[in-house]
Amino acid sequence: WIVFFQNVDAIIGPDEAVVYPEHLTDELDYELELAVVIKKAGKWFSPEEAPDYIGGYVIFNDITARDIQRREMRSGVFSFCKAIETFCPLGPWIVTPDEIPDPHDLAMELRVNGEPRQTSHSGRMSVTIPEILSHYSALGYSAGDVVSTGTVSGVAGFSPDAASLYLEPGDVMEAEIERIGVLRNPVISWEEAHGEPAPARVQW
Repeated sequence: WIVFFQNVDAIIGPDEAVVYPEHLTDELDYELELAVVIKKAGKWFSPEEAPDYIGGYVIFNDITARDIQRREMRSGVFSFCKAIETFCPLGPWIVTPDEIPDPHDLAMELRVNGEPRQTSHSGRMSVTIPEILSHYSALGYSAGDVVSTGTVSGVAGFSPDAASLYLEPGDVMEAEIERIGVLRNPVISWEEAHGEPAPARVQW
């Protein structure tokens, strides 16, 4: 299992823009994920106890700079590639468990400019949500923590046509999960976001 801790300052909501940091990356990618909102503090609980800690479900689009990720993966650890400003869209709202009887029975799709890029189903998870929550409960949870379950197939970075599929300013992403809704986020340039050109290119 791979785990990383997200930068809470990177969180944005529905219809807010993902800012393309051209000085950092040329390979901006999307990752549709089902995420779980923790409703109370807890530690060291079993999969059977996990549902008692679930406050709701939300869509997470795990924006990733693939070129940075490749460099980070050489050390076996990554986080910066996913933690840059605006790289954590969450939404469009939190849906409580009574509205989702089975979180492992949800259709999932991510579209870019209306074109399906990721189409899958939460039933294809290799481990269950209670197993995930139990496993990482060793770290201890606080109310309001968000635990994501990993992306589905179809990301640009693992496609033979990756270069033509990476995100660009002007693109619009729609991340949809059945019973939760659609999380929509446009991509804008650094200059559009900040009113000035991007800083000089960072050399790694």
